[in-house]
Amino acid sequence: MDDQHDLFRPRGLHGVDHRIVSALRACGSDPRVAGAARALSWAGEHGAVWVAAGLAGAVVDRPRRGAWLRGTALTAGAHAASSVVKRVVRRPRPAHVEPLVGTVGRHSFPSSHATSAAAAAVAFGALGARAVPPLAAAVCVRLQSCVGTSVRLCPERTLSRSPIGALGARAVPPLAAAVCVSRLVAGVHYPSDVAAGAALGALTARLGARWMTGGTA
Repeated sequence: MDDQHDLFRPRGLHGVDHRIVSALRACGSDPRVAGAARALSWAGEHGAVWVAAGLAGAVVDRPRRGAWLRGTALTAGAHAASSVVKRVVRRPRPAHVEPLVGTVGRHSFPSSHATSAAAAAVAFGALGARAVPPLAAAVCVRLQSCVGTSVRLCPERTLSRSPIGALGARAVPPLAAAVCVSRLVAGVHYPSDVAAGAALGALTARLGARWMTGGTA
């Protein structure tokens, strides 16, 4: 009997995928873990949490409103791209575990949740990096006014950052990672789905980074 079971046991990368999903889905037997996984999966559906974060960033960080809105557009575009890839690859979702959440579609590769999460982490995370303290920014602006525009002392986009916007941008990457893990705990994706989705989202955001920050404007 065990020999027959071994014949049908997935092997190679697919086998690793199966074992990881089984192990993480078992964590969902804890009601608190299951509740968190459901909440994160729901929040990440269609990239809703990232669109909301981008719009909120545009409101509270008015000097960089355009960058936040373009980052939101990049995130939505990455999500749409993952949906197209899903229709091409047509990989079924894990069938050997009971899912914790319902899904919009039958296809698994890549994870659209992971795609939009990674795109948001890269795009919005860049808006929280290397924030200039208010005093340093004020000094930089003063020096810039003295030397004129022939020599740029500080990149313009670092001179006016909302502290709230920068803090919010820094909160996106850990939340994005939690959303990615939630899809494995929920039993609706393989690790390779999540990895591929994260790679697609990060690549999309990186390719659009210059446009997002106004480098081509």
